[in-house]
Amino acid sequence: MSKMLTERVIDIESIEILMALFGNFDQNIKFLEEETQVQIIARETQLEITGEEASVNLASNVVYKLLDMIRNRETLDISRISYAIQLARSGQEDVINELMSDVVCVNHKGKPVRCKTLGQKRYVTAISKNDIVFGIGPAGTGKTYLAMAMAVTAYRNKRVSRIVLTRPAVEAGEKLGFLPGDLQNKVDPYLRPLYDALYDLMGSETYLKLIERGVIEVAPLAYMRGRTLDDSFIILDEAQNTTSEQMKMFLTRMGKGSQVIITGDITQIDLPKGKSSGLVEASQVLKGVKGLDFVYLTHRDVVRHQLVMRIIEAYGHYEKKNENKRRREEKQHDED
Repeated sequence: MSKMLTERVIDIESIEILMALFGNFDQNIKFLEEETQVQIIARETQLEITGEEASVNLASNVVYKLLDMIRNRETLDISRISYAIQLARSGQEDVINELMSDVVCVNHKGKPVRCKTLGQKRYVTAISKNDIVFGIGPAGTGKTYLAMAMAVTAYRNKRVSRIVLTRPAVEAGEKLGFLPGDLQNKVDPYLRPLYDALYDLMGSETYLKLIERGVIEVAPLAYMRGRTLDDSFIILDEAQNTTSEQMKMFLTRMGKGSQVIITGDITQIDLPKGKSSGLVEASQVLKGVKGLDFVYLTHRDVVRHQLVMRIIEAYGHYEKKNENKRRREEKQHDED
């Protein structure tokens, strides 16, 4: 016996919004159809959704939220649609409106920067409430970009007088002398992700002016030693590649009126064998310390290409499988 099909018609106010909903080569709608098991057809400025009742209800709820995102000047992509579907399946689709209501920062083009996932919202909330925040999670979860956005907001609101950005140049072992050029030329390759975020948030002209005035400082971690940073918003990126000594040194640079954000991915530690990660140690040593917070992001918070989420998830399963195998072998060895 065939199941009864339901049809839902949604009115779209303009062809421009309809085109934004469908995406390049209709990729957005094709993904939505596949994930929710419905058929979606556009007839002028109307959307017809056909399928089993539960599937149509799910797809319709997602479409309404996606339309809200478009009206709020948000760019749709597969990862954002996938997250909207996840929320709708668990009855949390209204969270999308909550995410869109909070603007973290406005970039140099006037476009609002908002949290895209619940994990990101927890991260930004923690930054607004604590002097030190550790943002730990895989690549693509917005750890660095959102920290930069909060730094720019703090500077614009005159809560800090400068922004200090640093990361360990682990590939060069913190010894940059063999690279060509002056200090800036030597460290540029390691700090490029930080520059990219600043260009997007502030624009290259404003960024260069603030660099010249010393309001923004971008430097490798090795050059933080012996300093006290007052009235500053300080971001340590790629902190999984700090040693225990470097992490302790960095945390004690914090001066009066300053705020510190430490970001890292403990699954991508590039330190030499025998060196323990300062980020991993800090998450154990500082747990429960008043005035700081740890926010853990997961593959569900990835806002890059949909494949990034799947790759991270696949590696997680693989590493867990290997860890279980290792434990079984150790147990067997002990029994023998």
